[in-house]
Parts: sequence; structure tokens; C-alpha cells
Amino acid sequence: MASPDLNLLVALDVLLTEGSVARAANRFGLSPSAMSRTLARLREATGDPLLVRAGRGLVPTPRAQELRQQAGRVVQDAEALLRPATLLNLSDLARTFTLRTNESFVEEFAPRLVARIEAEAPGVRLRFAPKSDKDVTPLRGAAVDLEIGVAGETGPEMRIQALFRDRFIGAVRAGHPLSGGVVTPERYAAGRHISVSRRGREKGPIDEALERLGLQRTVVCMVSGFSATLAMARASDLIASVPARHTEGARAGMHSFPLPVATVEVTISMLWHPRLDADPAQRWLRECVREVCAAR
Repeated sequence: MASPDLNLLVALDVLLTEGSVARAANRFGLSPSAMSRTLARLREATGDPLLVRAGRGLVPTPRAQELRQQAGRVVQDAEALLRPATLLNLSDLARTFTLRTNESFVEEFAPRLVARIEAEAPGVRLRFAPKSDKDVTPLRGAAVDLEIGVAGETGPEMRIQALFRDRFIGAVRAGHPLSGGVVTPERYAAGRHISVSRRGREKGPIDEALERLGLQRTVVCMVSGFSATLAMARASDLIASVPARHTEGARAGMHSFPLPVATVEVTISMLWHPRLDADPAQRWLRECVREVCAAR
């Protein structure tokens, strides 16, 4: 069975609305003869004459009268499907978005993000999922709407946008020996340190930078998150090395200092699947994240 020519639906709607081949042709920018051929195709497709001569004009058949409202609704629905989506009213939006990121981002940025979301779209809920690896499968499979962190190997199809750059600094309790005077590489290396690694690695970029100066620090414990390292440093003489922007609020009351060795800044980005590019709710969510991260 041949598929129907759906372009005829628009012609049917216009012909039945105008009740005139000439006026329908004018709306389409066609000649009356071309519009007459289209009417002939519609008659063949529907098995009904649709518009018949009555004096000097045309009148609809009973079948045409039945089709008039239905054709108009179908054309309107089709036009709505093919128009760019618009988010008309955030107050009516009721969705749950899943953001995968680390706990430090949640602690530092989530309160402001949630407040922004609640103010604009009270029916929206945010779910923050832990980020244990850089696997993008959850993004591909729609289990995660947005991922935030240092982008790894993502695959060519993923969308990436930088949010901000972060650098590592040192943090110790108030009154710690390093809270006074210049923190030299020697003083820093001589202390007892906490290492942060989700994979349990004892050494990282800071150790490599110290080694280039002929120095080595003593790592007495390893933890998987920056919150834990700050909690331990706050209650002891241990030294925490943490990203500045991620831990700004968590370091309140502690002494922070620039690391005395050169380390590379990291770029924090958000990643999403291209199927979500044009979704108005997703675009709004990404704009909220961008603005919250840009605010100081």
C-alpha cells in the first residue's frame, strides 16, 4: 500500500477553509490550474468530490464538512511538532534532572543552584548522583542529564562547555605552624599530608612537582574526597591540598595558602548528550549551572 502524500493535508485544510480554488491558490502561491490539479489528487485520495460547483462558486460535500475541522487540527498539530520547542512557563515545569558530579561541587555550588531552581521552577527537582569514574555511558543511556567535572575521554558526540578553572591550594587548621610566615617548598614538604585519590593513588601532580625540586612529602593517609581531607585537616596538624573554588565554603575558619610548587590548573566543564541540545528545559538547566558557577 502506497504511503499517502501528507503534503495534501495542508492543501485540504486551505481548500476547505477558503472554499475556493482561486483563493487557495493565492495562499499557496500557485496558479489556479496547479491548485485544481491538487484538488483532483485530493478527490482521488479521499474518494469524494469534496468541493462541487454550485452556480459560480463551490460548496463542500458532507464528507468535506466532516473533514474540515479534523484537517485543521491535524495541520496545527503537525506545525507544532515541527516548530522549535519553547519553554513557555517555568512555573509549570515538573521534572527531575540528574546531575553527576563530585561531593565538593555539591557542597559548594548546589545550595545556590537549588535556590535558583526553586525560585524559577518550583516543580523541578535535582538529583545529584556520585561521580565514581569518567564513563559517559550514563549520559548516552539517559540515566544522567548533565555531568560536571574534569572532562576525560568522552567520545566525539558529547557536548562539552567549560564552566570555570580551578587551582589547588593548601589548607590547614587555624594556628597550624604553616599558618604563619612564608610557606616554602621545604616547609610544605616537611609536613604530614593527606592525599586525595578516588583510585587510591598515593602520588600525584603535587608529588611530581616536589620531586623536580628534589623534595618529597610524607603522606600519612589517603581519602577519596576533599570534604574528608578538610575535616581531617581541621581537627589535626595534617595538611590538605584542595581545589580553591570547589572548597571555598568548606574552608571557612581554616588557613589557606598558595601551594609553593607549580601545578596545572584544571578546567571544570559540563557534559551532555547532543540529543538534549535543543530541549528548552535542558537549555534552561545548563544556563542556571553556568550562571551559578560564574558568580563569586
